[in-house]
Amino acid sequence: MKLVFASNNKNKIKEIQSILNGSIQLLSLEDIGCHEEIPETADTIEGNAILKANYVTEKYGYDCFADDTGLEVKALNGEPGVYSARYAGEQKNADDNMNKLLAALKDKSDRSAQFKTVIALNLNEKQHLFTGIAKGEITFNKTGTQGFGYDPIFQPENYTETFAELPLETKNKIGHRGKATQQLIDFLNTIK
Repeated sequence: MKLVFASNNKNKIKEIQSILNGSIQLLSLEDIGCHEEIPETADTIEGNAILKANYVTEKYGYDCFADDTGLEVKALNGEPGVYSARYAGEQKNADDNMNKLLAALKDKSDRSAQFKTVIALNLNEKQHLFTGIAKGEITFNKTGTQGFGYDPIFQPENYTETFAELPLETKNKIGHRGKATQQLIDFLNTIK
């Protein structure tokens, strides 16, 4: 089975490919000649995943899936949420985003947070949604060099390391994107 993954984020593509483990032939946006930035204008994580998947299906005619992920921090009423990538501005800089978040939490005792990934799958003219959540808390400092985004300041439940300190295999098992992708794989296995 061939599916387009509606992303140009090399880190995400690598993570998803390692979870899929060769079970699906994954095409990136680059592979199908889509070089434009797909607008992410929805005000929910689900909405953005749907926008991206529909864009590829409507403009390029491929079955595809798209994801959107947000970090939701309880003490900040769910921020940065849908704006996680652009939290500190349109430059989408991970360090700037983490610094802004750490500053916003400076005086907060509740540092609980969760990563939420929603995958929208467009397949055979039907749409399916899969959601993965990883609960944890925001650390006081950045630690670790693995991963991307907010990984150096997110410590998942029952772990003493951040996502950026954990091996990719572990992160894929317990992480939000891994959980949502596993639901996608389980669903695809039922229709093969």
